[in-house]
Amino acid sequence: MKKTKVLVAMSGGVDSSVAAALLKEKGYQVCGVTMKIWDGEDTADAGTSRACYGPGEVNNIEDARNVSEILGIPLHVLDLSKEFKHEVLDYFSREYLAGRTPNPCLRCNSRMKFGALLDKAEDSGIEFDYFATGHYSRVEYDSGSNRYRLKKARALDKDQSYFLASLSQKQLSRSLFPIGEYTKDEVRSIARYSGLGIDDKPESQDFIAAGYHSLIDETQPGAIKDRQGAILGEHGGISMYTIGQRKGFGISTGEPLYVTDIDPATNVITVGSREQIYGDELIASGLNWIAVEKPEGSMEVTGKIRYSHQGAKATVTPVNENSVYVKFSEPQMAITPGQAIVFYREDVVVGGGTIERSRNGR
Repeated sequence: MKKTKVLVAMSGGVDSSVAAALLKEKGYQVCGVTMKIWDGEDTADAGTSRACYGPGEVNNIEDARNVSEILGIPLHVLDLSKEFKHEVLDYFSREYLAGRTPNPCLRCNSRMKFGALLDKAEDSGIEFDYFATGHYSRVEYDSGSNRYRLKKARALDKDQSYFLASLSQKQLSRSLFPIGEYTKDEVRSIARYSGLGIDDKPESQDFIAAGYHSLIDETQPGAIKDRQGAILGEHGGISMYTIGQRKGFGISTGEPLYVTDIDPATNVITVGSREQIYGDELIASGLNWIAVEKPEGSMEVTGKIRYSHQGAKATVTPVNENSVYVKFSEPQMAITPGQAIVFYREDVVVGGGTIERSRNGR
């Protein structure tokens, strides 16, 4: 009987390695693939070897090779550094220069891991029926709606469904998330029991956490103003700031100040009190619907405005084919243009989009 072929994205980390081990144990014909995305150039603020982008990639690829040898599966390393620059790095820089805060992880998943990587694998002659990753999430087919549903992981503290909310029905139909039913401790235990040699490997970081703002074309210094327009100081470039940020102003006013607005047209950062970074409304565009084909009218959801956000009750109302109006039941802190908003009903992802502006016009 012919075995089902699964291509596993292997980063050299614990999660993707265990995903491959679990699939092999279940009898699938497993093949690993690793994206080479670093272009080999050093950066001024290279940060940490734990970043997903940077010099540490060399060690991660070596770890992926070692795990593949232990599991007895082939591993293909595909160079997607040009595609990564176009789809992720250029987007990262462009959004910050526009006074917005990008979400490169979500972009990388839809455009790179579940997009360009699979295209290049198929062009390279690699045959596979399904594609698997080490994300903490779950996917299932719902016969009632005839749609694939993206669901939160069993371990809610590790859930990564937020970062997968831009995946299409076609992408989800071929996706497997083998560790979605496990906790992190269980995953490390499986890695240890399987003798993969990476069970104690630290968590990876994205390149923002690792400090890669040197990837952004330099912006010019400009004014920091209060909400009344008075100049309080000078900033070193708008790309170093995000809505809700409290530190990095070099200003002493006797009370904490937070970024309330970033205006790339005037190169002005506006700051205000903590209360002034709260809002209860936003407009979102770039929508991707998963659990439904599209909303027929207003619907009640739990809206999550960033990965670390707990989520809050909200009403989503279509504005047109490309945007929705979202009204939260209570004000939320630092609704940030450029970030993703993801809509949930219990543990099911209804859909999501990109925050364009909040109540005060940001």
